[in-house]
Amino acid sequence: MYLYLNHILGFKMAFTEDIAKLSERVRNRAEQVVGEEATKMALIVPFLSTLGYDVYDPSEVKPEYIADFAIRKAGQFEKVDYAIAINGSIVMLVEAKARGQKAEAHDGQLSRYFNGLITTKVAIVTNGVEYRFFTDLRDKNVMDKEPFFTFNILEYDNKDIENLKLFHRDNFDVASINQYAEEMVYVKGMTQLVGHLLRSPSEEFIRFLVGELGKVAPNYQIQGKITNKVIEKFKPIVKKSIQGSLVELMTRSLSQEIIQLSEGTSSEEAEELDTSDINNATVPEESKIITTEEELRAFDKIRSIVTTSKNYQHDIYYKDTESYFSIHLGKTTWWFLRFYLSSSKKTFIARLNPEEAKCLSPEFIVQEVPSSASEVISKITISSVDDLDKLSPIIIKAYEAEASKHSLQKV
Repeated sequence: MYLYLNHILGFKMAFTEDIAKLSERVRNRAEQVVGEEATKMALIVPFLSTLGYDVYDPSEVKPEYIADFAIRKAGQFEKVDYAIAINGSIVMLVEAKARGQKAEAHDGQLSRYFNGLITTKVAIVTNGVEYRFFTDLRDKNVMDKEPFFTFNILEYDNKDIENLKLFHRDNFDVASINQYAEEMVYVKGMTQLVGHLLRSPSEEFIRFLVGELGKVAPNYQIQGKITNKVIEKFKPIVKKSIQGSLVELMTRSLSQEIIQLSEGTSSEEAEELDTSDINNATVPEESKIITTEEELRAFDKIRSIVTTSKNYQHDIYYKDTESYFSIHLGKTTWWFLRFYLSSSKKTFIARLNPEEAKCLSPEFIVQEVPSSASEVISKITISSVDDLDKLSPIIIKAYEAEASKHSLQKV
């Protein structure tokens, strides 16, 4: 058992390191990759290799694959860019897009291949940076229209790595993938539903809670019918109760985790849990990550600045990593600022075009920074966090630009 656990731990660490190395290579070479063929060779093939597939074995990684049932169009048979086989059975299909193109849309031939190959349970559409994984949750052997998992080689977290491991050659198991895909889809939907109810409780939800009050204690029982007047009375009470319950649950959860870590691991292995900012529920994932007072001060300033926006009023959150301190709109990929606050140099990245950023911050040094999917962003050098007060126009612009991308509700 001990050897088995060591093997699993060793695999996890090695895989995480391999993905990190690949991420760095992609970041360094992505801007030089032009066209679909270059994307395949420079970005996609190394990714498949990192997943444990022998890209030099044409019986395992089949490029330009043409199935027996392929139909002919414009004098040529339809084909998929890659068919991935394990022990002779094709288990995954890959459709490649050029780096810089969106990896969202896929044409009919990929789904026709997926539907026609019974052993195939995973289809991937990728531009070499973003990988979108599809399966057949809705109808058996019919490819879903929406992906159940998306992995971005330039922006991922530990949970994404755990999920990605399912598709490694050594771990590939159809039953596990199907179970995971179904769970992911419904958890996502249920999370959205619960989140919406907690933020804006519906009348039906309030009515249910008021009706259940008597089960807590007899003296809480509401006498008579639960009318619209009763609902209106309890609306603010329910909202306050939800906020109080969430804070209590989070505090209790973090406290229990701290106790478990102190009892079950050494101080070197224990994760450092930050309970100073319950509202943001920001818990560093590695012991090396320390959220500094300067970073928290930057976050407080940003939060104060964005509240002055005349177009959007949304909560912001932060995520601390070993490399940077990111500020986002509820999803880590919805970031609009990233801070690099060392003792010798202080900069931040704004998700804005450099020309626009220069106009909004004429007193500061603004540099162009290439990013994924042909996105060009801006790096601004500051002398201290106090400079952020002078940079409120660029901060608000970056905040509003990211909010508009995701169709967040306007004021």
